[in-house]
Amino acid sequence: MTWKDTVEPALSRLPVVDRPDGHVSFNNKFMWTGAVLLVYFALTNVQLWGLGTGGQGFGYFRTIVAGAQGSILQLGIGPIVTASITLQLLKGANLLGLDTESDPRDQVLYQGLQKMLVVFMTLLTAAPMAFTGAFLQPSQALASALGVSVFVVQVLMYLQIVVGGLIIVYLDEVISKWGLGSGVGLFIVAGVSQQLIGAVFATEWLTGTSGILAAWVGLLTGETSVESIFTAAGLEQMLFGPLEVAAIATTLFIFGLVVFAESVRVEIPLNHARVSGAAGRFPVKLIYASVLPMIIVRSVQANIQIMGRALDSTVGLPAFIGVYSGGEPVSGLMYFLNPIRAPQDWMWFLGGTSAEVWEIAIRLGMDFLIMVGGGAIAAVFWVEATGMGSASSAKQIQNSGMQIPGFRRNPQVIEKVLDRYIPHVTVLGGALVGFLAVTANLIGTIGQVSGIGLLLAVSITYKLYEEIAEEKMMEMHPMMRQLFNE
Repeated sequence: MTWKDTVEPALSRLPVVDRPDGHVSFNNKFMWTGAVLLVYFALTNVQLWGLGTGGQGFGYFRTIVAGAQGSILQLGIGPIVTASITLQLLKGANLLGLDTESDPRDQVLYQGLQKMLVVFMTLLTAAPMAFTGAFLQPSQALASALGVSVFVVQVLMYLQIVVGGLIIVYLDEVISKWGLGSGVGLFIVAGVSQQLIGAVFATEWLTGTSGILAAWVGLLTGETSVESIFTAAGLEQMLFGPLEVAAIATTLFIFGLVVFAESVRVEIPLNHARVSGAAGRFPVKLIYASVLPMIIVRSVQANIQIMGRALDSTVGLPAFIGVYSGGEPVSGLMYFLNPIRAPQDWMWFLGGTSAEVWEIAIRLGMDFLIMVGGGAIAAVFWVEATGMGSASSAKQIQNSGMQIPGFRRNPQVIEKVLDRYIPHVTVLGGALVGFLAVTANLIGTIGQVSGIGLLLAVSITYKLYEEIAEEKMMEMHPMMRQLFNE
C-alpha cells in the first residue's frame, strides 16, 4: 500500500462543501459572497466567553490574518495561509507525488491534505493564544464564579478559538465554490476596508474618537487650530497629527501605484499552430507573482514574534534574545526582527521612540533586507510552486496548441523565450512589493493599516474587479461560458 491508500479513507471522510452541479449565475455568486461577508463581520464581534482584560493586541499582523482580537475569529485565516503555503512548497518540490492537474483522485487527496493541515495548524496556533497569557487574559472573576481554576477558563477559550478557526475554513470553501474570488482574499480586503473606513469616518459620538474627515471639517470650520507649517511643531502636526496628510498621501500613492503596476505588462504574441487567424497573448505582469507571496515573509515574521512573546511570558528569554515591555520587544534580537509599524517606531527626532539611533538603523536595515530580499525569494518560490514558471508555462502553451510566431513549436524553445522575461520580472516585482510595504510603514497609512495589508487589499480588489467583469461577460454571452467549460 502506498501512502495515498493509507490516508485516503481518512481524508475522504472530512466534511466538505458540495460543489454546484452546474453554472452558478453572477447574482447567486454575489448573494453568497455578501452572505459570507455578513457572517464574517458578525463573528468578528462575537467576544470569547471567559476573556478578561489586559491581553496584547498583536494588531500589526492582524491585517494579514484577517481576524479580530479577542473574538471567536482570533486566528483568522492564519492557519489556512500557513497550510496552503506549506503544501504549495511541498508540491512545487514534487515531494508529495500528486498530479493535481489531470488526476481527480490526487486532486481530492490534495484538498483533503490541505484541510487536515489547516486543522492541525489551528490546534497548534490556538494553544499559545489561550494558554500563555501573552495574547489573551482569562477572566479571574468568571473562574471564581464558576468555582473552577483559571486553566479551565483557558481551555474553554481554546475550544472557542479552534471552532472559530474551523468556521473560517468552511466560509472560505463556500466562497471558492459558490462565490466570487477566494475567501482568504475577501476576508483580507474586508478587514483592511473596515480599518480604512473607520479611520476616515469615525466620529466622537459614535466611536469615542474623531476620524480624519472630522479633523478636516474642524479645520475648515475653525474648530481645529493648526500651528504654522513653517515650524517644526506645525509640520509634525500637519503630517502626522489628526489631519494625517502623510498617511493620506501614502495611501493614495500605494493605491495608484499598485493599479498601475497591475496594468504594466509584457505581452508575448501567440498564434495557433493549426487554426489560421486564432491568436492570443501571454501576459507577463510587472508584479508577476502578485502580492500574495509577501504573506509568506510576514507570516514567518509573525510566527517568530508569537514564539518570542510566548516564551518570554512563560520561561523568560535571555537579554540578547529579547527584552519585552508591554508585550513588545524593546531590545535584543527580537527587537531587530520586529517590523517597523509606524513613523513613531523610527522617528527619534520627533520623540516617537526612546531607542538609540544605531538600534533604529539596524532595525530599519533588517526590515528592508527581510522584505526586499525575502520578497524576491518568496516570489521565485511562489512562481515555481504554483506552475507559473517558464517551464510550466511553456508546457501549458504547447498543450493548448499555441506557438510563438517566428519560433519552432517546441517546449524548450518557448521556455527559452519566456526565460527572457519571467525570472527577471519575478525578482523585480517581489523586491518592489517588499520595498513598498516597508516604505508605507515608515510614512504611515490611513488607519495604521500595515503596508503589506494595504498592498494585498488593492491587489486583491483589482483581481476581484477583473473576475466580476469576466463573470458579467459570460452572463451576457453564454457561448463564452461553453468555451471556458463553465
